[in-house]
Amino acid sequence: MPDAPLSWDEAVARVTGPDGRYPLIDAAIDGRPYRVFANTPPSLRFLFELAGGYGDQDYLVYEDERLSFAEVRSRVGAMGALLHDRYGVRHGDRVAIAMRNYPEWIVAFQAITSIGAVAVALNAWWTTDELEYGFEDCGAKVCVADQERVARLAPVREGLGLAVIGVRLTEDAVGVDRLEAVLEPTAALPEVAIDPDDDATILYTSGTTGHPKGAVSTHRAVLSGLLAFGCRSAVGALMEPAAEDADTPKDRTAYILVVPLFHATGLIPVMLGTTASGAKLVMMYRWSPERALELIERERVTAFVGVPTMSWDLLESPDFEKRDTSSLVSVGGGGAPAPAELVRRVDRGFRHGKPQIGYGMTETNAYGPGNSGADYLRKPTSSGRAVPVMEIQVVDDDGNPVPDGEVGEICFRGPNLIRGYWNKPEATAEVIDADGWLRSGDLGRLDDEGFIYVEDRAKDMVLRAGENIYCAEVEGAVYEFPGVAEAAVFGVPHERLGEEVALAVVASPGADLDVDGLLGHLKRHLAAFKVPSIVEIRTERLPRNASGKVLKRDLRDEVVAGAG
Repeated sequence: MPDAPLSWDEAVARVTGPDGRYPLIDAAIDGRPYRVFANTPPSLRFLFELAGGYGDQDYLVYEDERLSFAEVRSRVGAMGALLHDRYGVRHGDRVAIAMRNYPEWIVAFQAITSIGAVAVALNAWWTTDELEYGFEDCGAKVCVADQERVARLAPVREGLGLAVIGVRLTEDAVGVDRLEAVLEPTAALPEVAIDPDDDATILYTSGTTGHPKGAVSTHRAVLSGLLAFGCRSAVGALMEPAAEDADTPKDRTAYILVVPLFHATGLIPVMLGTTASGAKLVMMYRWSPERALELIERERVTAFVGVPTMSWDLLESPDFEKRDTSSLVSVGGGGAPAPAELVRRVDRGFRHGKPQIGYGMTETNAYGPGNSGADYLRKPTSSGRAVPVMEIQVVDDDGNPVPDGEVGEICFRGPNLIRGYWNKPEATAEVIDADGWLRSGDLGRLDDEGFIYVEDRAKDMVLRAGENIYCAEVEGAVYEFPGVAEAAVFGVPHERLGEEVALAVVASPGADLDVDGLLGHLKRHLAAFKVPSIVEIRTERLPRNASGKVLKRDLRDEVVAGAG
């Protein structure tokens, strides 16, 4: 018989108490008091060394390749030695990773952070211009890249003074070292001292002022986010104990990686989560619901973490009824709110898979409120609650907390937050205040049980299939095209993607605006997901309020009405 279910408060108290699995203690970080996990590992290197103890168990499965924990640990040692000995990477140096989700991405990340360097996870969608900006911003002089990114870096590599290590290259490239040609497979990691508050990662977020910002996290912050996910799972298990019967899945924990590793979700709860727990990580070359269903069946995947779009794709796939998905016990993810109907569809569609959602940000190392199972069915429009390592408040325009039920800006505080944006103290101060509170840019409300509801965004942003697209960045690129007098970028609802990018543009007097030419210009300068899929050429000036601000909500309503 399973244990009797506990309430949220009872489960949190048991899990985070002195005798719990995730005990919380008081600690000071950068002079501020926080609640932290008492058993937080001192560094990512320490975590990876522990994971090596899982030995010959399958760790990474990529297409038909399989790597055990021991094999990955050996490759990490060789890669760390290569970076240190051949390329002179030292403590605090930035090393970039620019590739799709290959096993080498994970090996490189573990090696970089294990020698005290900072892993810069570059967006694999980025164009040459965007990659050039990223390198100029972070100052990385070494990059581990795959064939596509090697080609994009070719025009700027020499000017950046960049050493590039090529992974899975299909052709030679000038000035690029093939990994297999320079790696000494038996080399061991150099001994390096790493402090919990040393920088560990830089993940780029789209910027409201036109350029992405490098969000910097320490080892402690990344690991605090990781443990918070584990803590939340432990609380959930006490609230909804698994039934022990013949129909209960007994498969080893296995995640399928369907989101990019350069996103906090793919990196922390999925990749680092499997690493810490000894679970299996099944990797895909690219997203395909049919291939995902095939791998879920073949590898007996137990956890699916993606954006809501992907859950829809699975359920709508013609292969869904043909594949065995009974191993799944959790189906969900984050990156965007999920429609209530999707929550119900997941509950009905999977034999054991419970619907789940998380509301986190790059700046929180992916961790935030979470909702799952019975709570999610009860409150399908809420993003849930957070375990008490994270504090949540909703504030008015002056930063004062508002009563439960009132809408304001959602703010977070905890040891899992970034320390700031790389070389951007002013941008950091705009987002994180002197007491350590992070302004999310989202508008929402708390109910009397502590559930958060995200109502709208305060930032000028489009959220397309889990990707944040800041309108100012796209507008900046539009204005570089000849003949543009006015431009406004905004999001319009899309059933599968959540939102799609729309552009309203006014031509300069006498100019004949070439839409195909404009889109071609944008595709050369922006990642594909940022390029508008809807372009409206207007003959009159864009609508503005008394202060001159473009009324994007009016534009969106017009586009939606026209489509209807």
